[in-house]
Amino acid sequence: MVNVLGPHDEFLRILERDLDAEIHVRGNEITLSGTPTGVAQASDVMTELVTIVRTGQGLTTDAVERLIAMASEHDHPAEVLTQNILSTRGRTIRPKTLNQKRYVDAIDAHTIVFGIGPAGTGKTYLAMAKAVQALQSRQVNRIIMTRPAIEAGERLGFLPGTLSDKIDPYLRPLYDALHDMVDPDSVPKLLAANTIEVAPLAYMRGRTLNDAFIILDEAQNTSMEQMKMFLTRLGFNSRIVVTGDVTQVDLPNGMKSGLREVQGILDDVDDIAFCRLTSHDVVRHRLVGKIVAAYDRYEGGIT
Repeated sequence: MVNVLGPHDEFLRILERDLDAEIHVRGNEITLSGTPTGVAQASDVMTELVTIVRTGQGLTTDAVERLIAMASEHDHPAEVLTQNILSTRGRTIRPKTLNQKRYVDAIDAHTIVFGIGPAGTGKTYLAMAKAVQALQSRQVNRIIMTRPAIEAGERLGFLPGTLSDKIDPYLRPLYDALHDMVDPDSVPKLLAANTIEVAPLAYMRGRTLNDAFIILDEAQNTSMEQMKMFLTRLGFNSRIVVTGDVTQVDLPNGMKSGLREVQGILDDVDDIAFCRLTSHDVVRHRLVGKIVAAYDRYEGGIT
């Protein structure tokens, strides 16, 4: 019972706060009272919590809050929170929201997927997990990760160091995610063998990428021409995931974002999916979601 109610009844207090029903616990029995609708919702939530606990997966306060939020949108939230993508070094990567599950499912079902949403929604991290899963299961022979090398108005020529020194900071977030999912000792070997390639977007020009899982990150900072160039690199038995946040465009004034424009161009093309995530899908510190939502309201008021 402690696994369901939490240490010192921590989960129980969340349930009492967020559910429209009174919860009475005596021994191993839980009794619900209140309106028929409130009791039905609380019963569904308790059933889903028990389902998760029976899988052997531990609960957290964050998981309980997300399950309650999902209960009104999804018949079986436990299916979302127990869908394992990748297990590595004692931890399991899985979707944490309904939109994240839809995004992961779209990657399985489509050749090209666009993940569009604010920072912290897991767009790049989940794409990377699916890429490593595909490599480990031999669905592809290599992973290629790329992003535009110029952001925030900076130009590589004005940055110190060699070309590698200049480019590396822009690619560092991709390396960070990679180290979370692959044994750190094997990363240099995989990079040296080109099994995993991390490179600026400009390095994709003129190539055809076969048997690969290709991720384009920070795609809001591509021009329309760059986006077309990248998408046409697709080769046989390859998948592409494009991620970005159209509210964080750093392109020079007057230049159209390739990520913004591609939605209107390819929206009706078969085997291409557009998945949109929101502040409700932010899985960093809970304040990050509130900050993103507050900025959305502010910018919505301006426009």
